Amino acid sequence: MLSGITLKTVRAWDAEEIVGLYRAGEWWMEEWTARGIPALIKGSFCFVVAVDKERAVGMGRAISDGCSDAYLQDIIVLPEYRGYGIGDAIVKTLVAFCKSHGLTWIGLIAQPGTVQFYKRHGFARMVGHVPMILREEDDLY
Repeated sequence: MLSGITLKTVRAWDAEEIVGLYRAGEWWMEEWTARGIPALIKGSFCFVVAVDKERAVGMGRAISDGCSDAYLQDIIVLPEYRGYGIGDAIVKTLVAFCKSHGLTWIGLIAQPGTVQFYKRHGFARMVGHVPMILREEDDLY
C-alpha cells in the first residue's frame, strides 16, 4: 500500500468526499443528493475510508444485522490510487471486522472485471445462485 495512506473505520465522514468516490466508481446518479450519506455511513455495520492527508481516496462498507451474515459493498478506490493495494487493504479490514464479530458468511456482488480481485481474498462464485435486484415496473422493458 502507498506510504501515507491510512485506513479508518468511521461512523461519519465528509459527505461530498463520499459522493466523489461513488462518482469515481460510476455508482452515483446525479438526481441523488448527499443528504443521505451520513445515514448510509452510520447505518453500515462497518464503514472503512482510505485516507491520504485527510482526504478520502477509497472506501468500502459491510452491511449486516451483526449476527448471521454480512455483505460487502461500495468498495471504491479513486483511479489515480488504484494498483497500490488500497482496495486489498479495505477488503481485508472489512472481512476481519466481520469475522471479529462472529460473522463467517460474507457475500458480495462483484462487478464485471473484478472477480479475480475478490478471488484473491477467498471469495468464490456461488454456483446455482443468481444475483437479483428489484426494479420499478418502468425499468422492466
